[in-house]
Amino acid sequence: MLDYNAEAAHYDETRGGVPRAVAAAEAVLRLVPPGARTLLDVACGTGLVTERITRPGLRVYGADAAPGMLGKAAERLPGRVVRADARRLPLPDASVDAVSAVWLLHLVPFAAQIVAEAARVLRPGGVFVATVDKDVAHDVGSDMDAVLRPYRSFDAASDRSDRIAACAAAHGLTPAGETAFTGHGQGNSPQKAADKLRSGYFASWFHADPATAEALAAALTALPDRDRPRDDPEYRLAAYVRRG
Repeated sequence: MLDYNAEAAHYDETRGGVPRAVAAAEAVLRLVPPGARTLLDVACGTGLVTERITRPGLRVYGADAAPGMLGKAAERLPGRVVRADARRLPLPDASVDAVSAVWLLHLVPFAAQIVAEAARVLRPGGVFVATVDKDVAHDVGSDMDAVLRPYRSFDAASDRSDRIAACAAAHGLTPAGETAFTGHGQGNSPQKAADKLRSGYFASWFHADPATAEALAAALTALPDRDRPRDDPEYRLAAYVRRG
């Protein structure tokens, strides 16, 4: 996993910046009930998305485990962020109306614990909103994806939508809709994908020997327009409501 304290200084500009943050925040709001008054954004990072989850009557807070990230978030959301592990939130049972987790569950092997904790702090009728199938979204049907697809496997993905739905059901959460948003600035070029492949960046879905990785990287850089980013991914957000 990345060192998010070290990443904090340049995280936003390498992750699509404001356009992606706006798209994500608008998508979260589409799944949060109109009557919600409090929302906790777990793993809020620098707060770039969190500060944009805004509408009249909704009070939004952020939590993150990395002090470097939290320092950035505190500048954007003064008095509304806390350092916390998403598995152990410093909140009483049934205390918030919504919990969001954007680009979190795919990163950790303990996604089920995060879902359970979100269910614990939600009031009856409250919603948990999370991105699912994140890595799947990066296959946009391009020439680059045609090269990579035979070597991709998402079976072990911790944010697989069926796994998250099963975890949610086990903790009293019922599906309550989904939406999608564009991951602005996240479309890979063949050269960038080749560099990532060589560095081991795709470890969550690529499981082959170094020789195969090098052969694929060479095939990617041989594609036309190797420095041109292909289409941006469309990320999925799923919502689950706490049964009363």
